[in-house]
Amino acid sequence: MNDFVAGHLPFWIVNYTLALVAWACLGRFMMSAFIAPDSPNYIWRGFRLLTDWAVATARVLVPSFVTPMFLPLVAFCWLFAIRWVVGLSFIGAGLAPRITPPA
Repeated sequence: MNDFVAGHLPFWIVNYTLALVAWACLGRFMMSAFIAPDSPNYIWRGFRLLTDWAVATARVLVPSFVTPMFLPLVAFCWLFAIRWVVGLSFIGAGLAPRITPPA
């Protein structure tokens, strides 16, 4: 494994974990139009298992007039905002990989 991956492993783990959960929130939002909330479908249960913590956090952070149907979409937006902030923090701290070699 080269330095591009192994040398910046914390950056990759945090970045891809946030991206995975964010895209799963979007998938959960889109699937909620076709599947009942208590469905035994294994794909639906996987989406719920992966994103329940993010949706519960969004429920606490947003006003109560946001309906539960839209909470996964709100969680998606929050997770991508957090991903940007964390990514920029890693870049600022010099912990993210560079495309060009340092001068």
